[in-house]
Amino acid sequence: MTIPEEIYSLIERGALFVVNDSAGKDSQAMKIKLLELVPRNQLVIVHANLPEVEWEGNMEHIKKYSYDVPVFEVVGTKTFFEMVEHRGMFPSPSQRQCTSDLKRAPIQKFINNYAWDNNFKIVVNCMGLRAQESSSRAKKIQFQFKKNNSAKHREQYEWLPIHDMLIEEVWSTIKDAGQERHYAYDLGMSRLSCCFCIMSNERDLQIAGKHRPELAARYIETEERLNFTMSMAKVPLKDILARK
Repeated sequence: MTIPEEIYSLIERGALFVVNDSAGKDSQAMKIKLLELVPRNQLVIVHANLPEVEWEGNMEHIKKYSYDVPVFEVVGTKTFFEMVEHRGMFPSPSQRQCTSDLKRAPIQKFINNYAWDNNFKIVVNCMGLRAQESSSRAKKIQFQFKKNNSAKHREQYEWLPIHDMLIEEVWSTIKDAGQERHYAYDLGMSRLSCCFCIMSNERDLQIAGKHRPELAARYIETEERLNFTMSMAKVPLKDILARK
């Protein structure tokens, strides 16, 4: 984990570090590293909950390893399926309203309110995005000032603390800390987001279908009614789940 020099200065200046926690492996590894670096009275954990479509027990997993750091849950103004119905289509890699509307926007609203209520003049928004995950994430800037999210009374920065961390390091960080990973990985999932994430590979979708059949049925019904597939492969979920 590479730590920009600016981070040490921001810690000294009393910045609030907001930990975006999905309950997934990358969030968990990031949280472990931040707890080693940042005083706990300058940390807060926030989870953007997507009701109905995320794995059960996410908040319990997050709180289990919060170590007395405050944990908050935020939700968007619409549910995932309300958003899909309103748009008449599922999100896509190029138009990820599920991320922008249901995660980033509610978290930013939380940051604005929490910083104001608790008199924090500087905020560092931390996300567990890793370069190894995709070419687009590899191009992301590890640390930057966010002018559009700042105001006269507050500076806001964005930091990707584990951007250069490899998958093997993520798992070893969790293991070395004596923590357990989210149970969805033990089911065979390679990623933890929505149960049926638009970015999921075929195997992940099949595993989710096995363990969340009622939710799978809702996705299938919505696909057929809207005539719009949810997977990147543009293959109907019903066909994916029927494959061996």
